[in-house]
Formats: sequence, structure tokens, C-alpha cells
Amino acid sequence: MKLSIVATLYQSAEHVAAFHARAGAAARALVGEDYEIILVNDGSPDDSLALALALSEGDAHLTLVDLSRNFGHHPAMMTGLAHACGERVFLLDSDLEEEPEWLSTFAAQMAEQGCDVVFGVQGARKGGWFERWSGQLFYQLYRALTGVQLPNNLTTARLMSRRYVDALLRHQEREIVIAGLWLITGFEQRPCVVKKHSHSKSSYTLARKMAHVVNSVTSFSNRPLVLIFNTGATIFLVACVYTSYLLLNWLFYFKPLSGWTSVMASIWMLGGLIISFIGVVGIYVSKIFTETKQRPYSIVRAVHGGRAAQPAPAAARGEAQS
Repeated sequence: MKLSIVATLYQSAEHVAAFHARAGAAARALVGEDYEIILVNDGSPDDSLALALALSEGDAHLTLVDLSRNFGHHPAMMTGLAHACGERVFLLDSDLEEEPEWLSTFAAQMAEQGCDVVFGVQGARKGGWFERWSGQLFYQLYRALTGVQLPNNLTTARLMSRRYVDALLRHQEREIVIAGLWLITGFEQRPCVVKKHSHSKSSYTLARKMAHVVNSVTSFSNRPLVLIFNTGATIFLVACVYTSYLLLNWLFYFKPLSGWTSVMASIWMLGGLIISFIGVVGIYVSKIFTETKQRPYSIVRAVHGGRAAQPAPAAARGEAQS
């Protein structure tokens, strides 16, 4: 098969029919009838599943992968990629903020530059001031704390070669941060500037964005642990200097010291630092705990239409790959 188009469904009822039609048209314009569309239902609470099932009955190109519950956007995308068998795989969101018609542009750039991945980046980030500001802050924090040079304003949309997708699926993290995996998988990856539409308010609240920052950083870097050591060493040196000053002051100048301010400031500062540092270490311990259990990052309840009779790949079943 020449092409696989992969997208996830979550509260996508109002877009799924239009997405299916536009994705199919883009695929036929590029490769004729030798394509498949894989939609992964990530436990969507609306009618996305029923609408996609109805579409699959009239289109042999459409495969619907129904997950047993909501596992999250990133695991759902990895599950969809695990079911794709095309020579090239086009991954994008189904909410039509990313255009299925970008496929032809990405394919032309891939052929011209001979790369394995063409991915979309926004020339100007969509949304209001808060979404733009928080997005910029995320990329700055991510690069500073991990050393991984993630491009600014990255989109989900990307066209990938078969060998790149196979390499990407070899990652076995249980807590998936897919943007980092895209980058560290390597190969030749080239950006394509796109304009992402804004049909609705982002579902990523500030709390979710901060949780995503923490998860992204601790999944890809031990720099926070190094920062803890450096901060602790600095505090120790400052404390030694200050203690020496107090001793000299007491020995030679006989100035009375109340001590209350310095003691209380030290207790609160050191207490806060200790608690926050224990929290950072606890996050890493939690990740070790999660990874050692080796639970599948998603569970497929059923596969409808298309290649429904074929068994799911090992990655989609949560089995280990060599």
C-alpha cells in the first residue's frame, strides 16, 4: 500500500464526515486508490464512533480502531501508526484545523528533498494571547531543561516514510510524549510552514499545559536532577560564607544578634527547597515505577472496516518489540 492517513477521534463528531471526505480526496489525488484511512477512537464521549462506523460501511479504505477507553492523544496516535501499513504515513488531527490538503505539499517537498519526514510548523501560532504566550513558554522551557531542540509551533501534521515509522514504533515508553519521540528518532526531517486554523477553543488548560511540561521534561532529560545538585551545592557554599561571617562578628565585634529573621528565613527557604526537590525526585521515581510495570499504552477493543479481519500489530496490542 502506498499511503496511510492516520488521525484520532475525540469529540470529533462535527468534523469526522468532512475530514473523511477531504482526506480521501487528497489521498486519491496523490496515489489513486492505493491508500487507507485509519481513525482511532480515543474513547470519545460524543457520536464520533457511530458516525465513523457508518462511514466505514461505505468505504473499504476506512479502518476504525476503537480503543477500550480514553488513553490520551499521544498513545492514540501511536496506536494508529502501529496499524498503518503504507509506504508513506500521513499523520494529522481530525478537527480540520490542519488541512488534509497539506498532503500534496508535504509529498512534493519529501520527493524534492529526499527526506524521511516533512512536518508542519506554524508561521504564526494560532489562538489568543494566552495560547501564544503559553506555547512559546513551553518550547523555551522544554529546550532549556532537556537540551532537545524541539522546533517552535510544531503541528501534529507530518508525512513520514515507512522506515521512519517503524523506527518510531520501537520506542516502548508507557508515558508517551510524542513530540520528543518524533525528534529523537532521527532521520532527515524537514519543516514546512503552514497556517493552522482555529475552529474552537483549545482544550489544553494552563494546568494541563504545566503537567505536559513536567511530563515532557522528566521523560527526556535528567537536567532537573543536575540542577538540584547545583542548587544544593550553591546553598551550602552561601551558608558556609554566612556562618563564617556570623562567627567573626560574634568573636571580634560583640554585636548582639537577634537571630530570629535569619533563622526563620533559613527554615522557610531550605524547607521549601527540600520539599520541591523531593517532589522532583519523586516524579522520576514515579516514572521508573510506571515503566517497570510495562502496561500497554493503549488497548484496542475492536477494529472495524478496512483490514478489520487482520490481527493488530504488536505495538497496538501493547506487546514488546525487539
